[in-house]
Amino acid sequence: MPARPAPPAPIRRQDLPALFAPRAADAHKGTFGTVAVVGGGAGMAGAVLLAGRAALKAGAGKVLVGFAQPASPMACDPLQPELMLRDAAGLLQAGLPVDAWVAGCGLGTGADAAAALDALFAGRGATPLVLDADGLNLLAGGGRAPWGPGPVVLTPHPAEAARLLGAATADIQVDRPAAARALATRHAAWVVLKGAGTVVCRPDGQCRLNTTGNPGLATAGTGDVLAGILGSLIAQGIALDQAVPGAVWLHGAAADALAAAGVGPIGLTAGELADAVRQLRNGHG
Repeated sequence: MPARPAPPAPIRRQDLPALFAPRAADAHKGTFGTVAVVGGGAGMAGAVLLAGRAALKAGAGKVLVGFAQPASPMACDPLQPELMLRDAAGLLQAGLPVDAWVAGCGLGTGADAAAALDALFAGRGATPLVLDADGLNLLAGGGRAPWGPGPVVLTPHPAEAARLLGAATADIQVDRPAAARALATRHAAWVVLKGAGTVVCRPDGQCRLNTTGNPGLATAGTGDVLAGILGSLIAQGIALDQAVPGAVWLHGAAADALAAAGVGPIGLTAGELADAVRQLRNGHG
């Protein structure tokens, strides 16, 4: 009988030096990469904006946002005008240089959403991809084109993981590391299985356990923020072995810092996390 895998080791701040390294004095916006976020179908524009804002405040040089709608519902984000907004089809056809893609935040599962995801899969090549939320639901539904050779990070919550594995949510929760390993093996991808004690699993099945975070994260939009942080760290050129667990650690540590400052956990909102992430990366938390 094969030996049971060892319990996942915890993700520790001291194992993530790239997240806290000082920046060179001669750096410019191109130094820190471009993130492109695709999502925000009708009625769900907030999700893609949360991801884009988080990507920017986690340190990306530039952030593009493509709404899965016939046209962008706004000319600019009034809270974060640095974001460059357009419709998803236009963004995907523009051929702009992109260092990391994030897809799925508020994407929806209709025809426009499926077309945007298929176009991204067909065109991204070797550029890393973070696939979240409705992107995972479309993947679970089958019929998708191959997603290309670049690395992929899947970020399911337990119900999404269950759909991807054809299992019940309760089965996922019985052995979360085993579920993460199964997904990583099936899709040859990094897996971030969200929840209390998020499990981060490499494509080879090696898992880590996150110990930061609190119940304040149990609110709408926090997963979109995590997806944006992931895309941001990857676009900045941080190696996946630090970028993926590092994003999860930062996300939880930001919630802990806010709670310690009297912001939550009850009533903490997703939009408050990005500023706390920025504080942590700059050594102020």
